[in-house]
Amino acid sequence: MFTGIVEELGEVVAVERLGDSARLRLRAATVVEDAAHGSSIAVNGVCLTVVEWDDAGFTADVMAETLDRSNLAGLAPGDVVNLERPMALGGRLGGHLVQGHVDGTAEVLTREPGERWESVTFTLPSRLARYVVEKGSITVDGVSLTVVEAGPDRFAVGLIPTTLDLTTLGRRRPGDLVNLEVDLLAKHVERLLAHGGQVAAGQVATGQFTTGEPSTGQVTTGQVTTERVPTGQVDEAVLGGVDIR
Repeated sequence: MFTGIVEELGEVVAVERLGDSARLRLRAATVVEDAAHGSSIAVNGVCLTVVEWDDAGFTADVMAETLDRSNLAGLAPGDVVNLERPMALGGRLGGHLVQGHVDGTAEVLTREPGERWESVTFTLPSRLARYVVEKGSITVDGVSLTVVEAGPDRFAVGLIPTTLDLTTLGRRRPGDLVNLEVDLLAKHVERLLAHGGQVAAGQVATGQFTTGEPSTGQVTTGQVTTERVPTGQVDEAVLGGVDIR
């Protein structure tokens, strides 16, 4: 799991085609400080597994599905990429939850410079449009960004100088392809609603209050009724058969 806060810019050293897959060698420093065989590193927002590494960089394999769905297929020696290690438990979540599982690509449409920032507009694949909302989060080439405008076939973000300087987005021009990962929570909520999201009617909780009177909460068409719940301080409770004292 990543945060969309790029740690450093890496450089593609070599691209080796292996049938329908590929092997990338990238120059890097920060992200290999604690690397090990099997470590994950996000490359332009794509979670890749380290197979070789040294102080100068690392090597990762890219399978056919990833090449088809991302812009990694177009990488060549000398290209610059965004790099990020997985977030550590206990660390700050500076961006938003990012899996490194790219949903598709988009094309840069326009760049409009402002006094201290730039507005950049991208195409938006129709199958992803429902997940992109104004003021929501989106990952572009591994960078956590806030959507400032969202339409049926395009969206816009604002890039501050730090983002322009420390990521590849400052180098992107109209026509360039970028990787997109939409909001993880939105996808899961949609899946739940599409496959039995209704709560079944039935007893969901029981509790023993200081009055000694047992209580129940019943679910009826998605609503919990508590007519039988007495007032008083809870001294023990059971939820779904699990003691949660």
